[in-house]
Amino acid sequence: MESVAAAAGERRPEEVKSAARVLEVLELLGADGAKLSLAELAGSMRVPKSSLHAVLRTMQARGWVDVDAQGTRYGLGLKALMTGTAYLEGDDVVSLAGPVLDALAEETGEAVHLTRLSGADVVQLAKRESRHALRMYAPVGHRVPAHATAPGKAMLARFEPGEVDRRLSWPLPRLTLDTVTDPAALAAQLAEARLRGWAQDNGESSPGVRCVAVALGTDHQGGDAISCSGPATRMDDRRTEEIALAVAEAAHSLHTLLKRLGQH
Repeated sequence: MESVAAAAGERRPEEVKSAARVLEVLELLGADGAKLSLAELAGSMRVPKSSLHAVLRTMQARGWVDVDAQGTRYGLGLKALMTGTAYLEGDDVVSLAGPVLDALAEETGEAVHLTRLSGADVVQLAKRESRHALRMYAPVGHRVPAHATAPGKAMLARFEPGEVDRRLSWPLPRLTLDTVTDPAALAAQLAEARLRGWAQDNGESSPGVRCVAVALGTDHQGGDAISCSGPATRMDDRRTEEIALAVAEAAHSLHTLLKRLGQH
């Protein structure tokens, strides 16, 4: 929540104050599905509780936020869900990726994801579950720091070092004991990803989970990537390389389809 709050506090001079406050509320409540009190929201946004309470009442009346039975903690409302669903339904990459993700999940038997780079994070746009009982859980809309994930590194590898530095939030947060936070070590990983055409993380975002990813190079500002992940116990080095090849073929297939239909 601290990174979201910090970003919320950096209001640009041209922003309309009332609109900015509404967006800051949505960003804070959207961070990991948080439910926050008026005092917590006001403290994070650095605004008077009286002013914020009026904003929350309006948002609640229009369905953007809900309040718990005690009337003390606020969360996202149904209107936020409806808008998020509309975004996915109207996204050409998401709609065209469906059959490709299905085929990749069937071929590998592991969890498959379509993600997009957004600032210093990657956001999950679509997923296909693993056929195995032992699996990881990451819902659509889930955000993770890009430097700690295979899809994030696959997309960051497309940029020059200066652009990578600009996009990330320094110092890099550590999600697990294996998360790479040293700038030189991350640069080496990105260089390796550029050379071989795919990126990986081994327990860097979730302990015991290994993931490989290939960037699509779509027209979105950050880009999109396809990834495949599973428990490290099922993904030794040989299996990881086999899955990376399958992910690369899937990414090429989707990229070709997007280009043919004029979406790239």
